[in-house]
Amino acid sequence: MTTVTQMKCACPDCLCIVNLSDAVMKDEKAYCGEACANGHPQGSSGCGHTGCGCHS
Repeated sequence: MTTVTQMKCACPDCLCIVNLSDAVMKDEKAYCGEACANGHPQGSSGCGHTGCGCHS
C-alpha cells in the first residue's frame, strides 16, 4: 500500500506540489496557501511561490 504524502495544489492554475502535512485543507482538497484555498479573493494573483503565477 502506498501512502500519498504530496499532491498538486487543488487550485486549477497553480503549479505547486504541496506536502499534505503542510497543506491548507478546504473542502477535502489540498492547497498550497490561503490565497488558493480561498479562490484568490479581491482578484489576488499568484500564491507567493517562486515561478508560480496562478490565479482563478
